[in-house]
Amino acid sequence: MDAATPSPILSPRLEELLQSLSDRSFSERLRKVYGAASQAITRLSDLDLLKYETAHVDESPDLSLWEEMAPVIRDTVVDVNGLLNVIREQFSARSAGATPAGPGPLLAATVEARRAKDASELLQGWMQQLAQGVTQLGETMRNPAVVSDRWTLLAEIQRLRERFREQIGNLVFESASAFGPVTRQQVVPGHEAEVKAAVMVRAIVADLSRIVSARLSKVREAEPEDVQWNAQQLQTELDAFGRTAAYKHLRAQDKRHIIELRGRVGKLAIQDAPLNQDVLSLVEELDAFVRSLSSVNQRQVLLAHDREVWAGCGVRLERALALESSDPSGAAKALAEAAASAQSLYGRDPRLDAFLRKARKLQLAQLSGAELDSTIATLQSLLALLDMM
Repeated sequence: MDAATPSPILSPRLEELLQSLSDRSFSERLRKVYGAASQAITRLSDLDLLKYETAHVDESPDLSLWEEMAPVIRDTVVDVNGLLNVIREQFSARSAGATPAGPGPLLAATVEARRAKDASELLQGWMQQLAQGVTQLGETMRNPAVVSDRWTLLAEIQRLRERFREQIGNLVFESASAFGPVTRQQVVPGHEAEVKAAVMVRAIVADLSRIVSARLSKVREAEPEDVQWNAQQLQTELDAFGRTAAYKHLRAQDKRHIIELRGRVGKLAIQDAPLNQDVLSLVEELDAFVRSLSSVNQRQVLLAHDREVWAGCGVRLERALALESSDPSGAAKALAEAAASAQSLYGRDPRLDAFLRKARKLQLAQLSGAELDSTIATLQSLLALLDMM
């Protein structure tokens, strides 16, 4: 880290762990690594690929993007190597006569010494993986099939930067876990923002899936004079999706497919009398693709988030049941809290989604009697249907 660069602010939980270590030298070395990790994650996250994208998919070779992206690729390598250099400096074997890289004498034969040793070994392991990733990035960028195709190049850069962020997050989380119980949200820089982005993408994709599914039903039933109108409406709906914040966070390969399909829809929308079968075939293809985007549910960051939210909702609903006879207003409030929390699960299951859309329009905290009882039971049953394993 450059001496002129201010030290990144670490999370309260990381600060607490570092302050708890009796070996101040080891604590400060670990602090430098965590600071460098925080800076690297921030820099690796700070890239808007939208300005490098195009509104069409061109299969012809194009090296112009390679020239545009060369500084981004260089900075990616520099950012990761900056962290690697800090780890090597603080935790690799020192030259003869220097202070040992491992835990200091104050930690000898203590529990903290063993934990410090574990943390040091974890840092070394993740350092090796990051170094291998840098090597792979170089090999990938020498592949003509990658650098000559705009969307393939964008997808690879996005994938590699995302993997670096994940590995650095694992480095911080696992090494910090050696000293006490922590969650990723408590210690991993940028984790909360990544979760929010994934939750947003899932929700918007779920709504897009509903829209496309509804459009598909209308096209199947459309009279010949209504086919063009349906194509134009679908074009408008895809354009609206492209303006959402969630679109920015889609993976490049998914954007490529949407742009390609959007272009084909546009060609049909300007025809005076497009064939119903042509529009129907295209909407069916779009419907299948949008449904495939639900694979976002399998992202590790969402799996962990969903388990936590699911458990919290269960606790609130149990409280609602316990209060239902003695304190109906308290039970209704607990139900409203559970439903509000469950909104971040929107997009995980269509049945739950339908309940959550309805819940947004209701004053759940005002429910009472049989309606309160049935609503609690409904939300409990919907949450029980979710696969959280």
